[in-house]
Amino acid sequence: MLFRKHNRKTVPGLNTSSTADISFMLLILFLVTTSMDVDKGLSHQLPPIDKTKKEQQMVDSRHIMIFRITENNKFVLDEKPIPLSQIKPRVKEFVQRNEKKHIIQLEANRKSAYNSYFQLQNEIISAYNILRNQRAARTFGKTYELCSPEQQAQINNEIPIRISEVYEPSTNETSKGGNPKQ
Repeated sequence: MLFRKHNRKTVPGLNTSSTADISFMLLILFLVTTSMDVDKGLSHQLPPIDKTKKEQQMVDSRHIMIFRITENNKFVLDEKPIPLSQIKPRVKEFVQRNEKKHIIQLEANRKSAYNSYFQLQNEIISAYNILRNQRAARTFGKTYELCSPEQQAQINNEIPIRISEVYEPSTNETSKGGNPKQ
């Protein structure tokens, strides 16, 4: 009698055949109902990579307009402080005077706020948009947005956006692998 089996109660098995279906349905539900964050920033399309080597060209300094953003988020034009409200008219006048030969150079201090850079870009692009609208009205009798793609390409060729961005080198440069240089 020592070896008598005790009647053990067995636990019924769980029916797991539909858990994959339920998981998939929940995944779809959450994907459909959650909102996706939209990226914010400047919409610029980079030019395609030109694999041919080009010679550096000398540019007359009279055709370069240099904007700097200081670490205190102040705007400087050709080493003189300038208020944000004066940037658009100065850019318009500069681009009109130099046509296709102009270059607008932006230098931003690494400690400056992104909002300052964004404001400067907005003023510059706004000046270009005004000039392009004026050219479209004078040439085609309508706004730039209402022009055909061919007409817009002609205006883009006549008033190209020529912006060069320069970044100050970081004071704490790192070598390969993220270790500080010593």
